[in-house]
Amino acid sequence: MLMLLVHWEGDAGGIRINGTDYKLAQIHWHSPSEHTVNGTRYDLEGHLVHKSADGGIAVIGILYKIGRADRFLSQVLKSVKSVTEEGTDLGNITPKDIRFSRNAYYRYIGSLTTPPCTEGVIWTVVKEVRTASLEQVKALKEAVHDVSLSSILF
Repeated sequence: MLMLLVHWEGDAGGIRINGTDYKLAQIHWHSPSEHTVNGTRYDLEGHLVHKSADGGIAVIGILYKIGRADRFLSQVLKSVKSVTEEGTDLGNITPKDIRFSRNAYYRYIGSLTTPPCTEGVIWTVVKEVRTASLEQVKALKEAVHDVSLSSILF
């Protein structure tokens, strides 16, 4: 399983759920997807991890199937090519290029999928399945295989 993690420094935007504000802290990807919908596992899944002032966690899951290249992934992959070591600062990448429907989603209370597997996480999985090119999915896998990208800073 692949995992690429992107942290933001400063304000990268946020979401509001039931009156609580959550700030975007990081995005990471898994391939294949961790969530399935009606038994279908997708080629890629992005997790937009948000944190509230009181330590609450809300994650937006975005599923990808193979198809047209994704604009945001293109931006990330362009920067990832310059990584030579863990913790590399890749400059300016804006999460505004992540576009998805905010009206159609699945929501449940669960846990983080990686240690420490914190419980009480609000999961929102977007129903609209995005596309990523086969080349993008392969490039993400290659980047993680070649270099540990667990703490890239943006």
